[in-house]
Amino acid sequence: MPVLVNRYGAKKHYSPSEVRTTVYHNNFNPTYLPLAYLLCLEQSDLKNVLFSEYPELDIEQYKKEISAYIVRKKYSEYFQRLSLSLNHN
Repeated sequence: MPVLVNRYGAKKHYSPSEVRTTVYHNNFNPTYLPLAYLLCLEQSDLKNVLFSEYPELDIEQYKKEISAYIVRKKYSEYFQRLSLSLNHN
């Protein structure tokens, strides 16, 4: 998130291309691109991007797996937005 803010300014949501560009230009692990999308995209963009880029991904299962990982590693304070997303969906 800090890299997105520095690059594009503070926003509630970012575009899929902004997120994707940030991941690849900063050599972040692209394995976690779905997580970046989940944390940063508007709901309608999220569904469209995941459907086209990750059609095999079960987003609800992915959210559960990520949430369990965060709890297990005690990272929850760093991922409050994800927790909110999980509770609202």
